[in-house]
Amino acid sequence: MRTMISGVSWKLFLLTFFLLDLGSSQDFGQARFICTSVPANMDMCAATMQNSGPAEDLKTTVLQLRETVLQQKETIMNQKETIRELTAKLSRCESQSITDPGSRRKETGKNTMGDVSRTPADTLNQLSQTLQSLKQRLENLEQFSRNNNSAQANNLKDLLQNKIEDLEKQVLSRVNSMEESKPGQKNETEQRVKVDSTLTSLHHRISDLEKGQKENRPADKFQLTFLLRTNYMYAKVKKSLPEMYSFTVCMWIKSSASPGLGTPFSYAVPGQANELVLIEWGDNPMEILINDKVAKLPFVVKDGKWHHICITWTTRDGVWEAFQDGVLRGNGENLAPYHPIKPQGVLVLGQEQDTLGGGFDATQAFVGELANFNIWDRKLSSGEIYNLATCNSKALVGNVISWAESNVDVYGGATKWTFEACRQIN
Repeated sequence: MRTMISGVSWKLFLLTFFLLDLGSSQDFGQARFICTSVPANMDMCAATMQNSGPAEDLKTTVLQLRETVLQQKETIMNQKETIRELTAKLSRCESQSITDPGSRRKETGKNTMGDVSRTPADTLNQLSQTLQSLKQRLENLEQFSRNNNSAQANNLKDLLQNKIEDLEKQVLSRVNSMEESKPGQKNETEQRVKVDSTLTSLHHRISDLEKGQKENRPADKFQLTFLLRTNYMYAKVKKSLPEMYSFTVCMWIKSSASPGLGTPFSYAVPGQANELVLIEWGDNPMEILINDKVAKLPFVVKDGKWHHICITWTTRDGVWEAFQDGVLRGNGENLAPYHPIKPQGVLVLGQEQDTLGGGFDATQAFVGELANFNIWDRKLSSGEIYNLATCNSKALVGNVISWAESNVDVYGGATKWTFEACRQIN
C-alpha cells in the first residue's frame, strides 16, 4: 500500500513540475496553467513530448497576433498625428483668410458680372469724376480745334458740351431726389443704367472727335482711360514677356478711386494667374505679386494727380525697389527669390486675371488713367528712373515692352487719347 501511495505521489510531483515549467515558458501578460490527464501507467516524459506540439503552436500564434496588433497600433498613431497636422494647417489657413485684410480669396457666391454695387454717394462721386475727365478732354479738343479750323469738329464739340451740361443737370436732380426721399433699389439701378448709357454714348462721340488728332500724334503720346469699375473694360498688350531674371516696370498713373484704385496691370501664364501683378484692392496698400508671393509697396497715388512709379526686381534673393516720382520710396528682399518670370503669358492693363486672359473681377478693376507703360529685362539705375520721371531727353524706352499705340488694344469702353508726360501733368 505504501509503495502504491509513493508511486502516486511521485507522479503528482512530476505533473506539478511539468505544469509549472509550461506556465513559465508562456509568460505573456498573465501565467495560466493547463491541466492534461495522464494515464497512471503512461510515462510522464512521453506525455510531455506528446503535448508539446500544440503548446508551441499556440505560443507562436499568440506572438504573431501580438506583433500584428502592435503594428496596427503604431499605424493608427501615425495616422492620428498626420490628421492633427493637417487640422492645424487648415485652422491656420482659415484664420489667415479671416484676419488678413490683404487676403485675395473671393467671397463665396459673389456676383462679379458687371458693375459693382454702389451707394448713391459713391455713384455721385464717380459721376463727378467722370464729368471732370470729360471736361478735360473737351479742353484738349478745343485746343485742337483752334489749331485746325474744322467746322465738323466745332459742331461736335458744341454738341458734346451741351450733353455734359445735361448730364450735370441729371446729377443735380439726383441729389435733390436723394434729399427728398430715398429711392428704391430697382429705381436706383434703372437710373444708374441710364446715366452709364449716356456716358458711354458721350465717350464714343469724344473718341470719334479725337480720331482727327490720332493721325498727327506720335505713337507713344497717348494714355488709356478706365472710367468705370467693371469686369469688361480693359486693354491688352499684344506682346508677351520673355523669361526674365530681373525687370523694371514703369508707368504714369492717375487715380482717385476708392476703395482701392484696382489693378493697373496683370501678367498671367499657363498654370499661374498671378505671375506678375500690380494691385491695390480694397483698403489694402498697393502690392506687387510675383508667382503669388506678395510685397507691400509704399506708394501714395490716390490723390487725382499724375504720378510716375517704377518697380525693380531681381530673382537673386528676390530684391525689389519702389520709386515714386523719381525718388526711392521703399525696398525689400525675399520676394519670389530664384523664380524667373515665365514667358508666353498674357499681359492685361486695367484688370486682374483669375484665368489666362480672363476671369476679371469688377472689384479689382483699375479706375483712372495710365500712360507710358514700359518694361525692361534688367534693373534700371536710380538715375535712369529719375530721367523717366522728369521727362529727360535721355529717358529710355522699354526693351521688352515699349509704350506704343499699335502695341495696345482696348476693349469694353476703355479709351485712348492724347497725352504728353510733363506737359499735361496736374
